[in-house]
Amino acid sequence: MKKNLFLVAALFAGTVAFAQTTEVKDADGMVVTPQAGDWGLGFNASPMINYVGNMFNGNTNNTLNAGYVAPNQAIYGKYFKDENTAYRASVRLMTGSGTQIVQTDTSSISGVPAYVEDKIKQSGAGVVLSVGLEKRRGHNRLQGYYGAEAAITFGGVNPKMKYTYGAELNSVNIANGGAVNGRTLSSKGGATFGFGVRGFIGAEYFFAPKISIAAEYGWGVSLAKTAGTEVVKEYFDANGTDASITTNALYQQTTTTGKSSSFNIDTDNLGGAIRLMFHF
Repeated sequence: MKKNLFLVAALFAGTVAFAQTTEVKDADGMVVTPQAGDWGLGFNASPMINYVGNMFNGNTNNTLNAGYVAPNQAIYGKYFKDENTAYRASVRLMTGSGTQIVQTDTSSISGVPAYVEDKIKQSGAGVVLSVGLEKRRGHNRLQGYYGAEAAITFGGVNPKMKYTYGAELNSVNIANGGAVNGRTLSSKGGATFGFGVRGFIGAEYFFAPKISIAAEYGWGVSLAKTAGTEVVKEYFDANGTDASITTNALYQQTTTTGKSSSFNIDTDNLGGAIRLMFHF
């Protein structure tokens, strides 16, 4: 009886041990793959790969296939619940502004300096967030993974633009080739809100302890809505063609485009097709 109980206990212990993920270690005894409680941090690896390629062949024009590497420069994070399960998230915060100065020859226009500067200022911002669940399995340094995630996007399709002109719009510069049809003072692209869900599958190779490179593809559904675009232009009515405008008057008009929406179902490499990950 005792012998039978011992055999059952040994069999049970062996089964449990077989069901658990085997810890992978390198020749120095360091753990290579993620463990329960580990955090992961990653980013798009294409800039690093381009640099290495350029370094080896002396070429500064090496690039990965643009159709394979996503342009999304997000920061990726993971938390490992156990060796086979991870919670994942990514964030991309986009903001930027700039000024372009254009020097215009106005020497042919009477009463205006020979050269004037026109300025264009632009600004824009956006946010992309995603959260998901990842399951893993594999042998030695190579692991496969799969799971699902949801993402939201908010930002401007077109940046805000503001135009400042060195020469005033009047009857003189209209007569000498000025902006007969008016000129733009500002434009504001409609903000876009998007939501999507996707399933994904990928492979990850740990080439050093807790450092890996991964490739991933997915299939998902996305919905996006974009607000209308607003454009403000100024005009000079030199001939009194508009009965509501006083002759020789400078005036403004605002136009807006309609809202739009889109719905897509497609395969993708959203989130970065080639990703470098560090685990701590």
